[in-house]
Amino acid sequence: MPPAQTPDGTERRDLAVAYRLIAHFQLDDSIFTHISARAPRSEGDEAFLINPYGLRFDEVTADNLVSVDLEGQILRDSYGAGINAAGFTIHSAIHAARPDAACVVHTHTVAGVAISSMEEGVLPLNQWSLQFYDRLAYHDYEGIALNLDERERLVADLGNAKAMILRNHGLLVVGASVGEAFTLMYNLERTCRAQLAILSASGGTPRPVPHDLAEFTAGQYEKMTAFRGDPTRKDPEWEAYVRLALKKYPDLAA
Repeated sequence: MPPAQTPDGTERRDLAVAYRLIAHFQLDDSIFTHISARAPRSEGDEAFLINPYGLRFDEVTADNLVSVDLEGQILRDSYGAGINAAGFTIHSAIHAARPDAACVVHTHTVAGVAISSMEEGVLPLNQWSLQFYDRLAYHDYEGIALNLDERERLVADLGNAKAMILRNHGLLVVGASVGEAFTLMYNLERTCRAQLAILSASGGTPRPVPHDLAEFTAGQYEKMTAFRGDPTRKDPEWEAYVRLALKKYPDLAA
């Protein structure tokens, strides 16, 4: 897989936007879970950006994001609190193994945790879910992610997939850009919410989409979103989200 292209000068702002959007849509979990993105080359060839430990997602700004290398060495930390060890374990593993992953998003939402705790995982019950049909990876729960040895198993289970269910834990996606990763996570979250609503409805029988149609629709999604991660192409959906974040939270670019 080729290395992901990093937009010039937008890494910190886009990542701060993603943090504010996750908080805006109430997908955050106190000061826990993380979004990471490849750092500007000026901050290190293999460095990535992640939130400072102790800040809520609605407090993250472009400037207070921490840059860290794959060995855990802090390169820039204006806030001064370091980073969460569990976040480093998960995100360093994926950035090291997947050069195409410009951004990694991990969440613990009620819907995501609920679906991750079901043996069946995500079912092909609606159009949102078909984006992930036969394209989801699964990783078994090993406790709080503090053991660096788990990284090898995590990336092996992820393989080439862009989305993964962390069983009994939550959701994880990777993208060739911050915009792709955020929209993937938002759609995966809605997939989980819809599935819970369908399965909890009384008086109705869930109607799965047949395999051939599900695979066809997944291919349609892939063709429609293939441009994401190309720095020469605009991403209208992400730009709309950026406008929302900058309008609601103008301080995020500080």
